[in-house]
Amino acid sequence: MIAENAFLRYPELMRPQSPSPILRRCDLSALLVTNLVNIHYLSGVRLSAGVLLVRRSGFHLFVDGRYGELAEKAAFAHVRVHDVDMIGKALDRTEQCGVESRSITIERFRMWKRKYKNTKFVRTVGIIEEFRRQKDAQELSAFRRSQRITQELLRRVPSALNGIPTERELAWKLRTWAHELGAEDLAFDPIVAFGTHTSRPHHQPTDRRFKRRHVVQVDVGVRYGGYCSDQSMVILPKNPTVLECKIYAAVDEAKRTALQAVRAGVTNWELDRVARRVLKRHGLEEYFPHALGHGVGLEVHEGITLSSVAPKRSVLTNEIVTIEPGIYIPGKCGMRLEQEIIVRD
Repeated sequence: MIAENAFLRYPELMRPQSPSPILRRCDLSALLVTNLVNIHYLSGVRLSAGVLLVRRSGFHLFVDGRYGELAEKAAFAHVRVHDVDMIGKALDRTEQCGVESRSITIERFRMWKRKYKNTKFVRTVGIIEEFRRQKDAQELSAFRRSQRITQELLRRVPSALNGIPTERELAWKLRTWAHELGAEDLAFDPIVAFGTHTSRPHHQPTDRRFKRRHVVQVDVGVRYGGYCSDQSMVILPKNPTVLECKIYAAVDEAKRTALQAVRAGVTNWELDRVARRVLKRHGLEEYFPHALGHGVGLEVHEGITLSSVAPKRSVLTNEIVTIEPGIYIPGKCGMRLEQEIIVRD
């Protein structure tokens, strides 16, 4: 566990409370935030529509009549809430404004350029997402609660198999348990696979019924306080085959070895190589088809991708990443073990 006072030593890790760090990072006088997850992160308000204007005068959230009362109540104290009709007036006073390229359509971008001729719009990529990578104390607290709920879901799976459920039935139980334990919802549709279905990394649950000889793969996560968790477990049959034992041992060793290598400053390429070296030694590397892991936060996949084919980046202090090596042999079985870890120095 990271001590709360660790954040006093790293004040730059805190969620931006003023526009200055954001505007310095994008080198502009204003940024129009349209990604709804980024709006939630900066304003504290969860919306299905709205925009947030970040400028030197502060954070300005523009919403329509459906969200006015909600926004006034939920917004952080430093965020000002306005009716969406006021955005034109605000932009008329803004000579240059960044926009989030990944969340704005070409049509909307062209419409803004036509409508607000006094404003020069500049495309930006990943400005707020970079801030989101490093979590503050409040974010880590919400994540840990999310993580504990997911751990409890997985703890309940072995006994649930005694009822000989189908994949769909077990997936539904996971959702029901999550709500009973206080989660807002599942972070994604759970992956539940029995037998040969486990060779499909993102298998969708079917009506296949559990049998005692089946390998079982479960991948599930919940959302609590807005923050996601993401974990995977494997249950071996009572009398596993030689191949099943070999795969499990290799994946487990790769996971443990990679977890030990996680520290601030290590690159995604190196972490990926650490796990692949283990799998190669077991003669199974060719059956590992995906990244070693990814960042987690307000979205179940965000920030860094732990892969040697992704852009090279270093993991950051207080970033949350998953470690999830997996081996999948078509027509036989697959196994993935996944655990989140908070990056430390």
